Amino acid sequence: MKSSRNGTGTGKAIVFDSGTLISFVMSGLTEEFEKLKGIFKGKFIITEEVKKEVIDTPLHIKRFELEALKINHLLSKGIIEMPSALGFKSQEISAMARKALEIANNTYVGNGKEIHIIDSAEASCVALAKMMKEKGIDSAIAIDERTMRMLGEMPENLGKLLEKRLHVKINFRKENFEFFRGLKFIRSSELVFVAYKKGLVDLKGKEVLDALLYGVKTKGCAISDDEISEIKRMA
Repeated sequence: MKSSRNGTGTGKAIVFDSGTLISFVMSGLTEEFEKLKGIFKGKFIITEEVKKEVIDTPLHIKRFELEALKINHLLSKGIIEMPSALGFKSQEISAMARKALEIANNTYVGNGKEIHIIDSAEASCVALAKMMKEKGIDSAIAIDERTMRMLGEMPENLGKLLEKRLHVKINFRKENFEFFRGLKFIRSSELVFVAYKKGLVDLKGKEVLDALLYGVKTKGCAISDDEISEIKRMA
């Protein structure tokens, strides 16, 4: 594996979307998140667009201020870092993100109208992951939202899902799929499973894994009850 762009030797990273960070913090798993970083041997990265969603804007909204402060604390401690830690410039990421946004939101068409699929924060995560891949940095996008993952992993199935949701015939521009091919994704549910298996969770007992998985599910992680049952069988 190639070394990082700035010569630090870091060869892998997880790029966190807003929802995954919020799932951890709102589930009271900030300490477990820090412990995961401790065993990862790589970087936990957020983009400027994600920082705006989880820190800058909610710091001024009383309802979300506490979660924003907790995430900001993770940033100040270096648990999560900005792309500059790997030598990437925000302007470059934003330019690539605009391209990702345009391609994604012009891929699926229903009733003659393009369907909005992703927003700027998600697009910035895609952009950074693609830029990391070009530089030989092994990366995954931590994202709990199903649509973005399906766009990267099962784009034809996403078209079928949109048909069910919107009750219209969906056509898609198949050539757009290539832009998102090869991206790797991980959910907060899979991260808490790793924390559980590695003994990073102080709570003990047979109910703990169930509580962890349903904790992040109720905070926004797109995971089904059947998937939770399967993960518990693997434990």
